[in-house]
Amino acid sequence: MTLKVGKDRVVKFEYVLALDTGDVVDSSEGREPLAYLHGYGNIIPGLERQMEGMEVGEEKEIVVEPEEAYGPYIEGQVIQVPIQEFPEGLKPEVGMGIMVETADGRQIPYFITQITDDGMVYMDPNHPLAGQRLHFKVKVVEVREATEEEKAHGHVHEGGHHH
Repeated sequence: MTLKVGKDRVVKFEYVLALDTGDVVDSSEGREPLAYLHGYGNIIPGLERQMEGMEVGEEKEIVVEPEEAYGPYIEGQVIQVPIQEFPEGLKPEVGMGIMVETADGRQIPYFITQITDDGMVYMDPNHPLAGQRLHFKVKVVEVREATEEEKAHGHVHEGGHHH
């Protein structure tokens, strides 16, 4: 009996992720397929929902709207930080994610969007793919039942490592 993608199953899949423009922004090509535990929110909701019921070897093109991916882009949240204020040994680069502590002590990831010539770093809490419609080409390569430990932890354990 072949297992289908469903809750409490570990799924390995190959993928290519492109935007509306056709630009490929991520891909598993040349790497191990991505493994995740289905039904636990380990991958973006729209992708998880649309992979439900797929079989090993099946390929599918899946379009995920921003609401089911990284959310809408929220304007007006960009902060500016002088480059001198970054910790020593940390060289800010565009695209880098940095955890920023808020006044109430929460950690929020910000992404560097721009560094000006005069050393001002612009950081945005929106995910770089916020507001984007995502186009996935996926191919399921393996489906297995999750172990009790994986279900308890809510993610895949492989080769003794946490992913």
